[in-house]
Amino acid sequence: MRQSLKKFLPLVPASLILGSLIFPWGCANTTTPPTGGPKDTIPPVLKKVEPLPATVNVPTKKTKLRFTFNEYVKIKDANAVYLSPPLEKKPKATIRGKSLEVSFESDLDSNTTYTLDLTGALADNNEGNLFPGFTLVFSTGSQIDSMCLTGQVQDCNTLMPVKGATVVLYKDHSDSAVFLKRPVAAAKTDDWGFFSIRNIQDTLYRVYAIKDENNNNMYDPESERIAFLDTLFRPTTVYNDSLYEFKKFDMKDTALCLARYPQVELNLFRETPSKQFIVKKERVGPRTAYLTFMAPNAKIHDLRIKGLPREKLIRQFNLQRDSLELWVNDQRKMPDTLQLVVKYDKTDTTGALIPQEELVKLTYSKELRAELMKKERNYRDRKHEDTIAVMTTQADPTRVEQYGFEIEFKYPLIQDSWDSLKLKAINPRQQESAGKYDIIRDSTNLRMFRVMPRDPFQPGYDYILKIPHRGFRDVNGYYNDSTQLKVTLPNDEKLSSITLELSGVHNRYIVDLLGEKRDKVIRSFIVDADGPLVFPYLKQGSYCLRITEDKNRNALVDTGDLLQHRQPEKVRFFKPDDQVLIKVLERAEMVWKINLEEMFR
Repeated sequence: MRQSLKKFLPLVPASLILGSLIFPWGCANTTTPPTGGPKDTIPPVLKKVEPLPATVNVPTKKTKLRFTFNEYVKIKDANAVYLSPPLEKKPKATIRGKSLEVSFESDLDSNTTYTLDLTGALADNNEGNLFPGFTLVFSTGSQIDSMCLTGQVQDCNTLMPVKGATVVLYKDHSDSAVFLKRPVAAAKTDDWGFFSIRNIQDTLYRVYAIKDENNNNMYDPESERIAFLDTLFRPTTVYNDSLYEFKKFDMKDTALCLARYPQVELNLFRETPSKQFIVKKERVGPRTAYLTFMAPNAKIHDLRIKGLPREKLIRQFNLQRDSLELWVNDQRKMPDTLQLVVKYDKTDTTGALIPQEELVKLTYSKELRAELMKKERNYRDRKHEDTIAVMTTQADPTRVEQYGFEIEFKYPLIQDSWDSLKLKAINPRQQESAGKYDIIRDSTNLRMFRVMPRDPFQPGYDYILKIPHRGFRDVNGYYNDSTQLKVTLPNDEKLSSITLELSGVHNRYIVDLLGEKRDKVIRSFIVDADGPLVFPYLKQGSYCLRITEDKNRNALVDTGDLLQHRQPEKVRFFKPDDQVLIKVLERAEMVWKINLEEMFR
């Protein structure tokens, strides 16, 4: 039917011209421009394939494949013309009339079954209607391999599907194969992270997925992510044209795409870099700089600035220990260049970690130097924040019970007076009472503090924290301004809560409440015992609950290691009603029981 419609479409313009000659001009509506006929929405139709599908004994030299359509087509994505197993160079695709011609710059391998996939590669020349795809199978030997494999590739942290990952199979089971050799079969994942590999041998394979940034079908650990199957895989399914997972689907049809069954799941992760060295340095202020290391867990033996005592240097690693912040605790004018001497374990030419001393020159950027000189010449160019100990404060009603009053200074403190803070509670009758509090310094940020009232927060009470003037002094020698924080627990009756009754907690777990897109952590808890876990004061909307098994108890989601055959730490999403997204309505009190031992079994 579609072919018939396309056949008669060229007659439409001629009919319009003939009609204008037959009917009088006075009958035309002069206010409406001509539409040019209905828009073509029919994709190209494949009319002929050379060689025919399932052809055997195809020559290995100067091989050409031709696909002829019912209309003129154009190449939409040359990388989508994908050959499996891949050659060293990708296929060369050329449009000749209404045909696509595919050739190869090197010889094909002998006695090998090949598949050439065109999914997402072509569109018609006029309206850009996408060709749904076609896979041609042929062999340079006397038979066609018949087994197949399906699966899904997802991000190890978000479990979101990864589009455009390359899944590769190896008959060579050595650890080095994925680094050095081309695979014996390969496929790209679609919009849903799904892949299907057909017409492969009945044998044992190593299965990997790589985010192949340089399109060489091999793994580059310095710049690419990888996933691997823990065990060798032997296909058990024989390919046939009726298999649902191998049909060509519109990627916008969610129901059809999700109905496909993946035989394997692969979790993509970025490995910890194997080489250690300083990759970045920056002077961000007169007394502030930072270093970035290539790999985490940088081990520093000595750190000093020439001309200054060691104790004048304040330093702080991030949690991964691959980024180091530095501050100079000295109010004298700093030179344009700070000469930092770093002795740390650095990778040498043999690949070994050896203690080495390196001189790092920390200089001002042109923009920063100009800004500092401008402020030095003219006092009026200085902002108020240039003359005080800058701090940011927060008392979020929805998180204050967990985090208290949050105070973060821009620079480290050299003088503090925490006992000068004043905390008071005002009950609904406007009666005031002084409150006691504890100061908790953040374990990963020496500039972050939390003021936690010792008495539980009460609904309907106002809590006021006063921070006095000149109570704190930073490394620049400046004192803070006074400020006041006020918070009341939410009393909006429309807010909801989620309670998790946890059992089977035999390890340590990180429980994160995420937004709908899984890209923002709203609340986070670390649990190591059975019991209830409450997420209060939630607005109506969609949320996700991510639970990570923190086996090494470092409060991080640790990545995997290919050569050590270590997968990234396990992540699971709680799926009530088998759905990742949790719909929270107004005034809802949602309670679920979760057995973590069963979830991670």
